[in-house]
Amino acid sequence: MKTKTLNLAVVGATGLVGQEMLRVLTERNFPLNRVLPLATARSKGGHVSCHGTQLTVEETELAAFKGIDIALFAGGDKSSQLLAKDLAKQGVLVIDNSSTFRMEPEVPLVIPEVNPDALKKHKGIIANPNCSTIQMVLAMKPIYDQVGIEHLIVSTYQSVSGTGKDAVEALKEETRQALSGAPVTPKIYPQQIAFNCLPQAWSLDFETFYTEEELKMVRETKKILSDNELKVSVTAVRVPVYRGHGESVYLLTRKKLMRNEALNLWENFPGIKLMEDPENRKYPTQLDAEGNDWVYVGHVREDLDHSHGLFFWVVSDNLRKGAATNAVQIAEKMIELNLL
Repeated sequence: MKTKTLNLAVVGATGLVGQEMLRVLTERNFPLNRVLPLATARSKGGHVSCHGTQLTVEETELAAFKGIDIALFAGGDKSSQLLAKDLAKQGVLVIDNSSTFRMEPEVPLVIPEVNPDALKKHKGIIANPNCSTIQMVLAMKPIYDQVGIEHLIVSTYQSVSGTGKDAVEALKEETRQALSGAPVTPKIYPQQIAFNCLPQAWSLDFETFYTEEELKMVRETKKILSDNELKVSVTAVRVPVYRGHGESVYLLTRKKLMRNEALNLWENFPGIKLMEDPENRKYPTQLDAEGNDWVYVGHVREDLDHSHGLFFWVVSDNLRKGAATNAVQIAEKMIELNLL
């Protein structure tokens, strides 16, 4: 049976995530009839490519979406807030990478390998989870299903590309300044990011003193797993890495799980690649994850002081599985489930 081809728009097509979306659509041979790249007025008339074809960037406005079946939003909160609901009313399926709709009760928040059935409840808008949430929840899902999890504690080591192009350039410039002995002038973050780690590189909630990123991970994890009883504790840190997020994860499981049992679960779970060879010091790093869609797991240990405790390290490319690829996979799953 021939797959129906679709007309698809990418909002924010000139940004890091938007460009990655176009690349992923090409790599995965998504069934496309037409691709419409959209961006701000400043980028109008520029060019991007998809499926080997050079495309002219148009300005993001409601009229541009005529005839579009799916809109992948990578343009930030503003464009999602202005356009997503109107597009959904017009019958366009919106898959949104911003934080705008993630916690709205009627909007599914989906990782296709974790909670695909949530897609059946959509009302025109589907939210892509936060990049750090995606890799963490995917890695913990097989353990959650097998023995249950009482408490999740995670510390993140997040690359600057999660902030965008300007942050990548800022890291390059600050590094040049520091290596030349010149004064370092921070432009994106509140403090120097070159050769430094920042635990408050996001806006701060002064009621809880958690950063925005930390609160996202707490709330999104509970929503994706439909488990408000799960305890989630997060410390998010921005590190001087261009691309890829690392996370140190500790799980307090409801039933005891041996290290070897956990390894077997990860070996057989979609989207996860186990990189665990302690004898040869093989473990995943951000460089291993760069440019591919795997969620890597390694450095797995049982807690020496708690029989139900398990530590592991998880790494993924925040622009790929953490954003662009997960969005495209949602669209693919919608096709598979005959929801388009």
